[in-house]
Amino acid sequence: MAQTEPYDLILGDYAYSSWSLRGWLLFEKFGIPSQIRMLDFNKGSVAAQLAEYAPAKTVPTCRTPEGAVIGESIAIAEELASRHPTAGHWPETPLARATARTLTAEMHAGFAALREACPMNLRVAYSDYQPDDAVLTDLKRLETIWRHARKTCAPDGPWLCGDYCIADAFFAPVAARIAGYRLPLGPDAQKYVTAHLADPAFRRWRAMGLVHGATLPWYARDYAQKPWPGPQPLPARVVESGPGENSVCPYSGKPVSHFLELDGRVFGFCNAFCRDKTLADPEAWPEFMKIYHS
Repeated sequence: MAQTEPYDLILGDYAYSSWSLRGWLLFEKFGIPSQIRMLDFNKGSVAAQLAEYAPAKTVPTCRTPEGAVIGESIAIAEELASRHPTAGHWPETPLARATARTLTAEMHAGFAALREACPMNLRVAYSDYQPDDAVLTDLKRLETIWRHARKTCAPDGPWLCGDYCIADAFFAPVAARIAGYRLPLGPDAQKYVTAHLADPAFRRWRAMGLVHGATLPWYARDYAQKPWPGPQPLPARVVESGPGENSVCPYSGKPVSHFLELDGRVFGFCNAFCRDKTLADPEAWPEFMKIYHS
């Protein structure tokens, strides 16, 4: 039976929580409705903030409409795939599906050196980080398994096993780390990273990370910075008042009260977050671009 009620989805910080990005993509990329609650990494431990979702102690955590609590991203992935078999979480063919599951499991359990040395930080990109041998070993392993997946599954597009699937969602934060720390990869692996940076869902998540929450100093690294290597956003700017071309927010349908200007045109939103996430990357938001192109 198709799921109609939204899940509760509890996430960490957009800019820094790599596992939250994976969890969000499992819903966003496959059209699964969810009600999102964001935790605040400045307000005590994650486990304490998840007290009402016990025994979960990490993000992402999901609660199903009937009350089951799922506190591991790989379990969330498998449960969504079981409950929504036509959504496309796993590839249809046995060969591609088995390959995708293998890659997902290795990503969930491995690459500790890369995770430790290069924490995800979607607010900056560095130009002079020099990876050590352990990180280089992880990068070589990534290239090996990505090459294997593409050779085995022979996809037509940029994703590893055919259409975008769970495996790609699990590697999205890896792509962010590779881009953010300018890590060395061969051309085929770099194309895969570039596909993630250009993916509209990834761009929406990063746009929210740029404008939501505090800058957390424990994620910062003392390296020279460079511009983010993904697609450059359209040059929008905040304006203090309207009127805008639209009278209701493109996301909520509520009356507008906050405004931005793009190409000499003014558009309205129902709150500062709706405006600012759009300001960060207008092209990432289909609801806004529908108005923009009208």
